[in-house]
Amino acid sequence: MANIINLDRVSKGYGAAGQLLTDVSLGLDDDARIGIVGLNGAGKSTLLRMLAKSEDPDSGRVTHRRDLRVATLPQTFSLAAEATVRDVVLGTAWLSEGMGAEHEWAGDAGVRAILDGLGMGYLGLDTPVGPMSGGERRRVALAALLVRESDLLILDEPTNHLDVAGVDWLARYLLTRRGALVVVTHDRWFLDAVCTATWEVADQQVLTYEGGYAAWTLARVERQRVEAVIEARRQNLLRKEIAWLRRGPPARTSKPQFRIDAANALIADVPPVRDKVSLQRLATTRLGKQVYDLEDVTLDAGPKRILEGLTWQVGPGDRFAILGANGAGKTTLLRLLAGVTTPDGGRLVTGSTVRAAFLSQELKELPGDLRLLEAVEEVARRVKLGDRELSAGQLAEVFGFTDKRIWTPVSDLSGGERRRLQLLRLLATEPNVLLLDEPTNDLDTDTLAALEDLLDSWPGTMIVASHDRYLVERVTDTAYGMFGDGRLVHLPGGIDEYLARAAERTDGGGPVAPGVPKEAASGLSAADLRQARKDLSRLERQLAKLDERVVKINEKLAEHGSDYDKIMELDAQLKAVQQERGEVEEAWLELAEQVPGS
Repeated sequence: MANIINLDRVSKGYGAAGQLLTDVSLGLDDDARIGIVGLNGAGKSTLLRMLAKSEDPDSGRVTHRRDLRVATLPQTFSLAAEATVRDVVLGTAWLSEGMGAEHEWAGDAGVRAILDGLGMGYLGLDTPVGPMSGGERRRVALAALLVRESDLLILDEPTNHLDVAGVDWLARYLLTRRGALVVVTHDRWFLDAVCTATWEVADQQVLTYEGGYAAWTLARVERQRVEAVIEARRQNLLRKEIAWLRRGPPARTSKPQFRIDAANALIADVPPVRDKVSLQRLATTRLGKQVYDLEDVTLDAGPKRILEGLTWQVGPGDRFAILGANGAGKTTLLRLLAGVTTPDGGRLVTGSTVRAAFLSQELKELPGDLRLLEAVEEVARRVKLGDRELSAGQLAEVFGFTDKRIWTPVSDLSGGERRRLQLLRLLATEPNVLLLDEPTNDLDTDTLAALEDLLDSWPGTMIVASHDRYLVERVTDTAYGMFGDGRLVHLPGGIDEYLARAAERTDGGGPVAPGVPKEAASGLSAADLRQARKDLSRLERQLAKLDERVVKINEKLAEHGSDYDKIMELDAQLKAVQQERGEVEEAWLELAEQVPGS
């Protein structure tokens, strides 16, 4: 492990945005895998540019190891319209160095594997990039970085425009790649899967944490708890001082005691994310018994058949996720349910009480002549969401708009802020059916957490098309897959089942490293690999149950502290459970070594 980049008391600011970073000192090792998180506009992309030395700090110094090779995927870039996929990925149309003569890479399965893994197998190398969508051009640029060797890979929102399978493939690929990685992304599952450390950009500083998104979230809670304790103690001291100055009786204060031995202690008294029974009852009250009934529906998108003979029922309180590759028809299905389009065959019956709100991927026209709060109040001054009633200002605050920001003209908002405002106005209409098409686009992790908190207690029917695995698993209960064959497939196993089915359809689902098939890398066939993953899940559940038994035995030991016979009995039970746990853990470790990405 060696240091490759140092930031020494770096500061950076911009006129309109103000100061972003002040006296930041950081070091980056050659095997680091860093995820960068923070609010929109906090300075994440600025930090990436300074790490890459594509932008200089206002003060301080950025030093690179000699001959350091850095590959960067920025948020915005330009490709020559006349360039082809071959020019960008293998030539010098975007990056300064090419891949060499064509015969050198033509037999390299790694290049083709990367293109397939990123969902571009349908593109020929001679396809021009000019007519491509923004998402396709971004995937071509990402492929150009991955086929080249580099000591440091810097990626700014690499999962944008990738489907669930593409995000899964990229995570597995990066886990096998040598060199350092620094990534900014709102995809929290990706952060957990890939990163071993997290940098939080906040208040002009960069705070460092061990672990991915989950570890960072728990560390933030603990940090806030400690800050609350310190503040409580300070307030107690102030009250004592005031009491002494007034010569009154001394302040009677008690010092709070905290005992946190593990991460789950932080959430021991937190209720379940959703009360499904109560929400189902409320949804039925608001919607009646019928929401959507599709009978033998056929749906086309131009010459492409999206659905054929689909019979499907959506009821009150259902929370469905729609999974599928880009172009599978998820958006087309949502547009059908929203009433934007009509079926080409069959019948769609919508319940008489349905008030649907459709969040499209495009930023709809917003009132640029109004200020942000006025744009919300234009829809509603007070909003009832589940059991919560919020004013327009409170709803704006939930979505990360501060007191000062709510008076900003809509025309001056960034793309991410406009997306938040679009979603905010949508919820302000108090719909009872939500149709969300990629709702996480351009939202930072804190705003996503606030959105999920709202959706947790939202009593209605929700259908979400998203590649954000974290959001899908958090806010929906049932998954359906679209595989391009005209069917909507129920997936009881959720995203894991979707990935397994997608892998079967693509003969293995892509490699984990250039030129190395997934099965070869693990030493298992596709069927054995699926069975191994099921066994891993079973062992993980078994470990969790054994941990619960250890906790309960320890509690009983504390209760029977004076009963020697009982203590001896419980101690024998504890040793037996711990031994069993050790055996299960050893079995898990042996199996995990055979399964990539576990």
